[in-house]
Amino acid sequence: MTAHEFDAELYLWDARSDSWVFADLPFDIADEIEDAQTGPRRGFGAVRVEVSVGATTWRTSIFPSKERRTFVLPVKRAVLKAERLAPGQTVTVRVTPLL
Repeated sequence: MTAHEFDAELYLWDARSDSWVFADLPFDIADEIEDAQTGPRRGFGAVRVEVSVGATTWRTSIFPSKERRTFVLPVKRAVLKAERLAPGQTVTVRVTPLL
């Protein structure tokens, strides 16, 4: 599947601001990923992806968010540390859905 690159602001998840940092996918990219999905989804409607931010690449899942009306990408603490990132910063993200 095609890789998608975009800029996104990192933010703390409201329910547990001590633990989780996320980035939202742009609506057009979320729609394209949604349309390309076939077969059963993972738990919570998740889609497996490979992600790169700066020099760090990892595999995770993106999750549909009804509240934000797009997919949300969790950004691991190890990535934040390795790339010297914090909530409120805008980062360039490369997401490749995994089939």
